[in-house]
Amino acid sequence: MATAALISAARALRLSSGLPGTWWTQIRDTHQRASLLAFWELIPMRAEPLRKKKKVDPKKDQAARDRLKKRIRKLEKASQELIPIEDFITPLKFLDKSRQRPQMELPFEESERRALLLKKWALYKQQEHEMERDAIKTMLEAQQKALQELKLESPELYAEAIKRDPKLFPFEKEGPQYTPPVSGYQPPEGRYNDITKMYTQVEFKK
Repeated sequence: MATAALISAARALRLSSGLPGTWWTQIRDTHQRASLLAFWELIPMRAEPLRKKKKVDPKKDQAARDRLKKRIRKLEKASQELIPIEDFITPLKFLDKSRQRPQMELPFEESERRALLLKKWALYKQQEHEMERDAIKTMLEAQQKALQELKLESPELYAEAIKRDPKLFPFEKEGPQYTPPVSGYQPPEGRYNDITKMYTQVEFKK
């Protein structure tokens, strides 16, 4: 009874004082109050009670994590896929054995004639290569000798002579041929349809 009387007296004193910043709050007689003579009262908590956490099966949680890791690995591998080069891929229709031409059996005289012709052509190309190599070697030796003489005569002209000529590039040269060219041959101008496939690389963020 004494406690209730003290609380009522404190409430009446607070209302009559008219102090700024004071307001009426709900009074709860609990043991959490610091002092019965305190003028400031505790503000009641207006929060919802905590929800109970659902129990998660550790096996299901680990399975979900494994699936997520598997998807991440799959996406990382997909970003490293290269665009296929169709020029190096043989179509399946060309691998059909029924489309292969039967090997022609040449007579003995014809096979010997072709083998001898191939040997003669190989010997001719070898001699042509050696002659071209010797000619280049001779020209390089003559060039080095001329540059040494020019250096002794005039260092200024030597410095100008060893400068790079920008007109030499782009350099074009026709290389050796494996078969003799046909004189007067005009290649036909054919038409073609461009069926090149266009690929777009998809980047996945890691």
